[in-house]
Amino acid sequence: MSKSLDQLPADPSKLYLHYTTTHELVEDPYSETLQRWDVSVRHPGAADADRRIPTPQAPPDDVGQETEIGRMEFYRVRLDQGMNASTAMEEESEELEQIARALLHPDGYLTAEASERLSYVGTDLLVMDRVVLTMPWRGFGLGAVLAAEAINRLAPGCRAVACIPGIADPDGSWRPDQVEWDRVTAKITAGWERVGFTHFRDTVYLLDPATGALEDQRSRLRSEYLQMCLGWKSTSAAGTGGDDQ
Repeated sequence: MSKSLDQLPADPSKLYLHYTTTHELVEDPYSETLQRWDVSVRHPGAADADRRIPTPQAPPDDVGQETEIGRMEFYRVRLDQGMNASTAMEEESEELEQIARALLHPDGYLTAEASERLSYVGTDLLVMDRVVLTMPWRGFGLGAVLAAEAINRLAPGCRAVACIPGIADPDGSWRPDQVEWDRVTAKITAGWERVGFTHFRDTVYLLDPATGALEDQRSRLRSEYLQMCLGWKSTSAAGTGGDDQ
């Protein structure tokens, strides 16, 4: 169930994404083929002492006021560099192995079926492996907004973006039956469809970044996000008697 804007923990317009990756100088075919990108979703003022992170402006012994309210994990798979891409993905995780089996030949290149679904632009594969928000920020539709922005930043040079919709980090206290599990999974799938993903095979969903679908959906999501931000400001101002100071 969607939440009302007055339940947002803080001003959503202040959210931003911080990207990090590791690049070792020693030659390593595995890391040349599989490049992991960690995307931290941050808010400069949301109060959560357990998730505060260091900031350049803060003293060395202070963690500052920035808070990580979510994270995303992506893999850029270089199909023509390093080692066999299919093998590298199988060694990394079960999820990446499932995507490799759906999209790639054993030789590490796209199958004819996958290739026919995609434009002939780019050479790499981008995998959206994980998108997780902290509990207070869930239920507002932000996952799709954040995913679209991250994909837009990371996808240039990629022929395809793939994902497996599902529950990334279930709450340890959550014990759903199959009906509830399927309901939540369907909701997550609908969110990724709003980004532009379409079903390919088995549990794998595919997005062609060259078709314009991503940009169209991103524009819609940005418009919704803007309305969310304006709505939050209006609700916040009303709750403080209109005093915005």
